[in-house]
Amino acid sequence: MTETRLSFKEMCAKFDVTPRTLRYYEYIELLTPDREGRSRFYGPREVARMTLIMRGRRFGFALEEIRQWLLIYEHEGNEAQMRSWVELADRQLQELAEQRSQLDEAIEELQSLRDETAKSLG
Repeated sequence: MTETRLSFKEMCAKFDVTPRTLRYYEYIELLTPDREGRSRFYGPREVARMTLIMRGRRFGFALEEIRQWLLIYEHEGNEAQMRSWVELADRQLQELAEQRSQLDEAIEELQSLRDETAKSLG
């Protein structure tokens, strides 16, 4: 059975990232594609890692947090990684709730100022 491998271009398209992003993820050791000459190929492991990286970025995690979290799996296994994930998620949920609160305040203040300005015009 042959593993499905994606070329560099296919990997960029699959995850909707720029070549620069993909090269950077490789540079900071988030991804380690197979190399054949100058070509890079991404197997199932790298595709799974990229899926986790993209999910982590969507949730607002820093790349270093994601890198450390991925390393836990390699060194300590799945259960340790899941425990770490719960801790990271708890911290990020708290951070996102704080950001939401700050956004709600800014929206209220802007709306109030806009309404006052519009009222003074009419």
